[in-house]
Amino acid sequence: MAIKSTIFKAGVSISDLDRHYYGEHALTLARHPSETDERMMMRLLAFLMFADARLEFGRGLSTEDEPALWQRDYSGTIERWIEVGLPDERTLRKAAGRANAVVVLAYGGKPVDIWWGKEGKALARLDNLSVYAIDAAQSNALAALAARGMQLQCTLQDGQIWLTGDGADTVLIEPRLLNGRL
Repeated sequence: MAIKSTIFKAGVSISDLDRHYYGEHALTLARHPSETDERMMMRLLAFLMFADARLEFGRGLSTEDEPALWQRDYSGTIERWIEVGLPDERTLRKAAGRANAVVVLAYGGKPVDIWWGKEGKALARLDNLSVYAIDAAQSNALAALAARGMQLQCTLQDGQIWLTGDGADTVLIEPRLLNGRL
């Protein structure tokens, strides 16, 4: 019998002062049995960074033709394709051909630098690709906020993301842009 996904509920209040986006979202995240809290929280961070009424989570790790998150317009055109982790070049080229914008949130510390050193030159040729690196200490602190029921306050300003959890723990995330534009 297969192990089922674990369901996490997150109530988030977002104040994005850079994009002038303010919203309340009740999110349901299904964490695949092979997914870590860190990866799940990176998916949540991606939602917070690009929050929109039409931004939605993909079907998960077992679905290869879908990203971690995507945003489609009313006609079905993919406006934004978001991946987390260290995807291969082939996956990102394919995504760049299907979507208006592709975003990668790379995390994990030194492996990010190794991945970017190997794939960066080829990926930099994709005009619609933005790659952000999240420091390992910051992604670990973000993972520590994971709980089955979360209430989070998020403020984005000047490229910084301040995330406060239920226990008043505050995490500062400072994405480092490797490629693309802010």
